[in-house]
Amino acid sequence: MFSLNHTEELAAGDAALFSDKELALVRARLACLPDFAPTPLHALPRLARAAGVSAIHIKDESRRMKLGSFKALGGMYATLSLLLEAAGKALGCEPGWHELYHPALRAALASQTVCCATDGNHGRAVAAAARLVGAQAHIFVHAGVSRQRLLAIRQFGARVSVIRGTYDDAVAEARRASAECGWQLVSDTAWPGYERTPARIMQGYAVLLDEALAGMAQPPSHVFVQAGVGGLAGALAARLAQRFGREQPRLIVVEPQRAACLYASCLAREPVSVDPGQPTVMAMLECYQPSLLAWRILAATAHAFMTVDEEMARAAVLCLERPASGDPRIPSSESGAAGLAGLLHAAAEPAMRSAFGLHSHSRVLLIASEGASEPIGQFREPM
Repeated sequence: MFSLNHTEELAAGDAALFSDKELALVRARLACLPDFAPTPLHALPRLARAAGVSAIHIKDESRRMKLGSFKALGGMYATLSLLLEAAGKALGCEPGWHELYHPALRAALASQTVCCATDGNHGRAVAAAARLVGAQAHIFVHAGVSRQRLLAIRQFGARVSVIRGTYDDAVAEARRASAECGWQLVSDTAWPGYERTPARIMQGYAVLLDEALAGMAQPPSHVFVQAGVGGLAGALAARLAQRFGREQPRLIVVEPQRAACLYASCLAREPVSVDPGQPTVMAMLECYQPSLLAWRILAATAHAFMTVDEEMARAAVLCLERPASGDPRIPSSESGAAGLAGLLHAAAEPAMRSAFGLHSHSRVLLIASEGASEPIGQFREPM
């Protein structure tokens, strides 16, 4: 299924968040963190020929800051921004990012707690950021989150609470607990009155797009990007609009058929929730309610919304793990390969190929958002 979108001008406030000036500041701050470095950008010439396009480039986020996911960018950036502001109030002057290891900063933050909902990667990033500056972290997950992901969060000293229900239920509990306990909430989904922190998270994500563009001889004509709540897709869409204006590449949002809240919102022309159904192997994308900030950006700038089924996602994983001779091997989860699944599906369907403007001269950018770190069905982190 797919639906073309009626694009419009990006709202001035949203555009400002992803300006050159703002992103330069985000990059400079992230550069103060240990292990921050650009992740690889791979060309897939054999796969491009098979798909009938000129070029495919894929950004491999599996090694991002030793946390294994693009979530490290947004989660650490937003968490540290909040904690540095809290330290500034305690110390009477806001510390700089180059002072992250200062004893006075750690002392000021020892009593601070950050919290969030997660199914793995976002919580790991939030916990890692808190530990870096001596703060505490309380992470909420649902019972379906794997033991490996729980251990990966706890290794940063975070307290983890397991609740009943879905990721959306974990978000609600984190929101309730943070208000009751006076904790700093670091949610990657936005709702009315809560956008500042999700915006910072999305600013962190946008850094990976600038890295990718720097590695390409020509900008892409198309970007196929997977989505859950829409944070990654919205960040890329906003940054593309800022960098290229009316000449921006066509961004296609890819969701699982079983959890397509953004596709449903596109059809309704307003943000809507969808009912939970059968689980999907693209479980990082198994989200039933869009982030309002991400939706607002995507409604203005995305070219189209589409869905892929379970077999398409599995096939995309195999394309990356068992590539044609000459293309690099890129281990990925089904969620991480969903953008590729969307491209391959669109390239093979004449109606979508025409609607998306895919042809032999098209240059496509994809994001491999996480590596294949766990067995199929263990990935549960909305994007």
